[in-house]
Amino acid sequence: MFPEVEMKIYKGKSVFGGIAIGKIQVYGKGEKRVKRTKVEDTEAEILRYRQAAREAMDQLKVLYEKALQEVGEANAAIFEIHRMMLEDGDYQESIENIIHIQEVNAEYAVAQTGDNFAQMFASMEDDYMRGRAADVRDISERLLAALQGEEAEKISVREPVIIVAEDLAPSETVQLDKDRVLSFVTVHGSLNSHTAILARTIGIPALVGTGLSLDDTIDGKTGIVDGTDGTFYVEPDEETLSRLQKARQEELLKKELFQTLKGKENITLDGQNILLYANIGNMKDLAAVLQNDAGGIGLFRSEFIYLERDDFPSEEEQFKIYRTVAETMGKKRVVIRTLDIGADKQCGYFKMEKEENPAMGCRAIRICLTRPEIFKTQLRALFRASAFGKIAIMYPMITSVWEVRKIKEIAEEVREELKGQGIACGKPEQGIMIETPAAAIISDQLAREVDFFSIGTNDLTQYLLAVDRQNRALDEFCDTHHPAILRMIETVVENAHRAGIRAGICGELGADPELTRDFLAMGVDELSVSPGRILPIRKIVLETDVSEYKKDWRKSWK
Repeated sequence: MFPEVEMKIYKGKSVFGGIAIGKIQVYGKGEKRVKRTKVEDTEAEILRYRQAAREAMDQLKVLYEKALQEVGEANAAIFEIHRMMLEDGDYQESIENIIHIQEVNAEYAVAQTGDNFAQMFASMEDDYMRGRAADVRDISERLLAALQGEEAEKISVREPVIIVAEDLAPSETVQLDKDRVLSFVTVHGSLNSHTAILARTIGIPALVGTGLSLDDTIDGKTGIVDGTDGTFYVEPDEETLSRLQKARQEELLKKELFQTLKGKENITLDGQNILLYANIGNMKDLAAVLQNDAGGIGLFRSEFIYLERDDFPSEEEQFKIYRTVAETMGKKRVVIRTLDIGADKQCGYFKMEKEENPAMGCRAIRICLTRPEIFKTQLRALFRASAFGKIAIMYPMITSVWEVRKIKEIAEEVREELKGQGIACGKPEQGIMIETPAAAIISDQLAREVDFFSIGTNDLTQYLLAVDRQNRALDEFCDTHHPAILRMIETVVENAHRAGIRAGICGELGADPELTRDFLAMGVDELSVSPGRILPIRKIVLETDVSEYKKDWRKSWK
């Protein structure tokens, strides 16, 4: 029996999903005590500061190399940013001016400058810039350690634990012992901080902004971090522990599957290749994409950038997001769908008129073509970001050739504008979603206009079957394996291949294991699914002999 203890539950913001169960270790960062001391020789004190800055730069170079091996180039760049901050003219000038004008010691000047700059960043409206406050504190702490002849702070653990702290710096996060740190929970912190980005990349379940009192009363107690819903349990009761242990076991089984299939190409027994990509809605999903060994991102739902806000996102805000995704994925392809607002995804500040039938109303590309100022802002951000990775742009809800030609005309205008302004941009592939019966039926004509197709089976199914997919009362009438749907998918794939372009599937059907072999037999080039479905689908691909399956595969639906 478990002892009678009171379970405490705290809510935080989930940085990365997953479940961690273990002993809690409270990490109390030793704040460096800094005294204000008057100095006679300010020039010598400035030289002492500069020597400490060189030492800090050398340490950051070592951290960069370590991060490069463990979390990849894009995430290791955090420490390049820290080096740039150390070299920032305003930061350096502030420290040296304080030393010179106030005739004080370098430690005091560094601490004062660090506080001032951190407060400045923390007060900014932009989430990304607010997240930089932690970076300034980190480099200032590193400088202070160098000035005081100490090593920079590092978390020491001797057994598997859940780290609980006020906050963690990026340098502390990247140096965590991955075999012993099960998770971390912080009182402060931002989802946009570099620490959060590293946690997602490393794949450690983590929570930030958790409303708990940091004291020794929880040190050594049993804790559970549930990254799926942002909950932290201290001294869980028997029922909670049992439930989450079971969920954790299911996670471990998935990881074992990952280790078995990691790095393997998606090739059938008879040599047919298919691309397995991931569908995501925001940057938080990137770690899951990488962890599940996706070949790229087949659908980035850009509308969530709009849905999570109270006003239109600016070009610069969108550019930062698209660039981050592109850089994180490196040479892997990232297909970004232009905004798909409307129908079941309403956004108040768009001020759309109420529609009797929104699923067939002004939505997706129809909004873009009737409100080109919104469309052009997004396209500018996408074209700019395409200079930093392998971005492709995909347009939803197409029904006719004239729409595609109009889109291409607007896109070319945007590209020329950027070129005229001297702004770098790439030449991303441009494709369309086939999710209306009209687009499927004229897919032979559309294929001559674009670089690729992606079949959106969710909307295609509801339009073909005349069944509202939001109406649960009609579930029995929504046959996702209906012969009409499968025949239409096959027709679209055939038309794409005749025109020499790729055809993939990015809707829910792509993740249906009962249809994987059918899609292979049709010659589908790509399946884009939720990250967690990639490995189970890969397993089916590796075990399939398509030529053998094709002998009677149509009997069930033709």
